Amino acid sequence: MSDPSQSLIRAAGPLSRRSALKGMAGALGLAALPSLLAACGSDEGSSQGASAPATAASSAGGGAVTFGSNYSDEATKNAFAALVTAATAATGVKVTVNTVDHNTFQNNISSYLQGTPDDLATWFAGYRLQFFAAQNLLEPLDDVWEKIGGTFNDAAKSLSKGVDGKYYLVPLYNYPWVVFYNKSVFKDKGYEVPADWDAFVALCKKMQKDGLVPLAFAEKDGWPALGTFDIINLRVNGYDYHIKLMKHEIPWTDPGVTAVFDHWRELMPFMQKGANGRLWQDAAKDLENKKAGMMFQGSNQVAANYDPSNLGDLDFFPYPVINAQYGQDYMDAPTDGFMLPKNAKNKDAAKKILEYLGTGDAETTFLKTDQWDTGIANGLVAPTYNDIQKKGAQAIAACKAVSQFMDRDTVPDMATAMIKGIQSFIDNPSAANVTSIQKSAEDQAKTIFA
Repeated sequence: MSDPSQSLIRAAGPLSRRSALKGMAGALGLAALPSLLAACGSDEGSSQGASAPATAASSAGGGAVTFGSNYSDEATKNAFAALVTAATAATGVKVTVNTVDHNTFQNNISSYLQGTPDDLATWFAGYRLQFFAAQNLLEPLDDVWEKIGGTFNDAAKSLSKGVDGKYYLVPLYNYPWVVFYNKSVFKDKGYEVPADWDAFVALCKKMQKDGLVPLAFAEKDGWPALGTFDIINLRVNGYDYHIKLMKHEIPWTDPGVTAVFDHWRELMPFMQKGANGRLWQDAAKDLENKKAGMMFQGSNQVAANYDPSNLGDLDFFPYPVINAQYGQDYMDAPTDGFMLPKNAKNKDAAKKILEYLGTGDAETTFLKTDQWDTGIANGLVAPTYNDIQKKGAQAIAACKAVSQFMDRDTVPDMATAMIKGIQSFIDNPSAANVTSIQKSAEDQAKTIFA
């Protein structure tokens, strides 16, 4: 397969400094690049969520669609239910939501798209979108974007395109990966937000001495720890290095990768033990219950998992500076949205729903219930934003560039290779094992990117 290239584009619009990854160049062959996602059959037998009730508009003959959703946590499931209810009211199209556990949905997506998928599905911007679009498994949405194009800035538009330049996603929100903590714990213990690595490590030592787990940590799902690798890489080596590594323009045996693991090794004594057997939801609850002092994770996971009565105590800070050359200029800020499978049965009705979902009104409706994500519509006014959302939008806007997360920025097989490698590192963070992990990653990358 040809080596995909990515370029950074500057975003215009309300978050004017936010940047995004542009599309990959080069066709992606399914035969040459086997999918990471397991062929486990279609999701039609999966558990179903609540469907949007029929409204007066839906009785007017707008049609009906099914919507495959990975919004399986209660909070996100409820926010999505409110959104599709509004979509039915606006379009007259009845929507039945089929909700599947997030990891199961992601792991089965390849066979799902090749089989008998729903008319619409939740999915991610970036490489994971482009990968399936290049396999002709997604329906182009250029006609939809002719109507919603004014809603989004250039960064959002670029993230919604395939390698062929056509649109395949209607984006809804993004969210920052940052270090969360409880304000009351920091106040009671006299902790201060660390500005740099030395202060961060010193704070971890103080928390440990105070009987707290300094960093709540979970990796049972396979993907959460990729974020820790990403942020240390962005802090140590910068954005361009990160993107080149994801494209295998830099070898995994490079000293810069060793430096990432060396910094992570320094943190391991302060990270929650047994991470490979723990769900991130449980780690977030340990933070909420004040058993842990901090947690590095996405805002739409930690904040969404908090009891609403405790959300006012939650706060965060961007990951501390490691290399002054890059400061806090970069972070993972994934963008999520909706796609139309090629094998969908009711494409016309599905596009009506997408036209609504691509409006500022739709984002506003979603954010009335969603108290953790940040909308990306041009000029979006979200008076319901809480402090976490306001701060999240500001943190993303302050970045010179944002990445999409390792399992969205590189080819699927490389992402799964690194999941296994990082889980091995968590079990054994020795220098010798790091060398072995790097060599294995490089050997696999040579085959995957051949």
